[in-house]
Amino acid sequence: MIKFYNEIPDSCKWQIVEPINKGWSNDQKYYILTADGRELLLRVSDISQYENKKQDFEAIKQLNNLEILISHPVDFGICNNGQSVYSLLTWTKGEDAETVLPKLSSKEQYQLGIKAGEILRIMHQVPAAKNQTSWSERFNHKINRNITDYEACGIHLEGADKIIEYIEHNRYLLDNRPQCFQHGDYHAGNMIITKSRELGIIDFNRLDYGDPWEEFNRITWCADISAVFASGRINGYFDHDVPALFFRLMALYIASNQLSSIPWAIKFGHEEVNTMLRQAENVLKWYDGFETCIPKWYISNPVK
Repeated sequence: MIKFYNEIPDSCKWQIVEPINKGWSNDQKYYILTADGRELLLRVSDISQYENKKQDFEAIKQLNNLEILISHPVDFGICNNGQSVYSLLTWTKGEDAETVLPKLSSKEQYQLGIKAGEILRIMHQVPAAKNQTSWSERFNHKINRNITDYEACGIHLEGADKIIEYIEHNRYLLDNRPQCFQHGDYHAGNMIITKSRELGIIDFNRLDYGDPWEEFNRITWCADISAVFASGRINGYFDHDVPALFFRLMALYIASNQLSSIPWAIKFGHEEVNTMLRQAENVLKWYDGFETCIPKWYISNPVK
């Protein structure tokens, strides 16, 4: 039997090729164990994604010299008789952060949150690709699309009018924002915790370039698991000196993301739509219907 990955260099030395059946990506993902004991991650996509995947692979290379725990690029190319494109990366070993965090003390959760913020700040040292359109133009276009898609999706969220009102009143905050490398989906679901309590970052499948503070748009998933971890993320990112403007922009990015999550969830079924509706309801409570810009779960002082 000819396997789809036979054309990948050194694949003859792979002893274990195990599918990974989790995550929202359209990529096929596999855990690889080689004959000499190396652990790798193989991502396979349709050949139509070649240029996008090549750009992503090259972008991740920019993180190679940073002092952070991530999957590093190993190889990239075409396989499966020209039908697929593959990316091969080092395996980041550990347990899913969203599983481990609830088992830890509040102090440990907070310290890992601090680390998550520090890692994000380090990643944001990588500059944006050249000739980026202004952030205000890019994100206002995204906001317009998110509002249009929500209003057309046929699912009603109680309080959506308050979300949209906050967005409209705060668009001006997008003017003159800096841009840098973005992970694109930075939350506890894309983090692992090692046995020695190191924090690793995985799944750069949605990497992009944009406002560094937009990376907090999915911190809601962290707050659902641990308010102290989510607070630590913010405090660690800013070295415990959080500017007031940050909270106003984070609220704007979260508001836009919550609107887009509802039509996005439709293709995944009723249960996922309900999950997004529940989270949007939580967000509205955290922000008092967006009458405030600091969420109720945020803790400014370290856990004793």
